[in-house]
Amino acid sequence: MDIQTTKLKLLKTILENENSEFIQKVADFVQKEKPDFWEELNEKEQVEIKQGIEELEKGKRVSYESFLKKIS
Repeated sequence: MDIQTTKLKLLKTILENENSEFIQKVADFVQKEKPDFWEELNEKEQVEIKQGIEELEKGKRVSYESFLKKIS
């Protein structure tokens, strides 16, 4: 059986099923299989994001207009 046929049969099974517990289990499984974007970032990117969050929490912000002037 090819992958497209398997996907269609799986979709049909989900669409025909009215059991909310089953649907929730499938949804939970699919969610767990999605890659976490954080894990796809390299260490430098993670450090920069954490630093940015810390600065925001300390009230260090730049206005949108000021940001636009810096990048243009």
